[in-house]
Amino acid sequence: MRREIRITGFGGQGVILAGYILGKAACVFDGKQATMVQSYGPEARGSACAAQVVIADGKIHDPYVRRQEILCALSQEGYDIFIRELMPGGTLLFDRDLVETGELPAGAQLVASVPATRAAEKMGRRMAANIVMLGFLTGCTGIVTAEAMKQAVRSSVPHGTEDFNLAALESGMTYAQEALAAQSKA
Repeated sequence: MRREIRITGFGGQGVILAGYILGKAACVFDGKQATMVQSYGPEARGSACAAQVVIADGKIHDPYVRRQEILCALSQEGYDIFIRELMPGGTLLFDRDLVETGELPAGAQLVASVPATRAAEKMGRRMAANIVMLGFLTGCTGIVTAEAMKQAVRSSVPHGTEDFNLAALESGMTYAQEALAAQSKA
């Protein structure tokens, strides 16, 4: 099993932290192998950035995303750059308030949106949109177990913010349940 995920957004959204937490959940708490490669635009804050995460049962010889199975887009620019790389049968998850998808790639298996930034703002910290998206990713794909993701978040966020971030994660998981229920009815 080899799964390739790209999380994209703009600098300052915590995209790289989200990639790190995803990899940590897979490696440390789910007993899998994981790599992460990060990239930034010419300016760190405000320009496109991405985290490429590869998760596998065995050794990972190539840490780069070559067959993008899952794309999580937190910004329009990141979506525009990486949507063409989504493989047939892939999964697109995006922040519905920040990304307009237009025509979707042929064969996308699951397309679901979450108001990640709005949900984080309602909780009082816009910066938690990345954690909301991680909950949404976990709930929609099962790429890592919910318990592994909770442990990874708890051990990766600043001391004193653990409960807040776990609530943001739960919010994303709840949105995932709603999105999957709506898809099964369609």
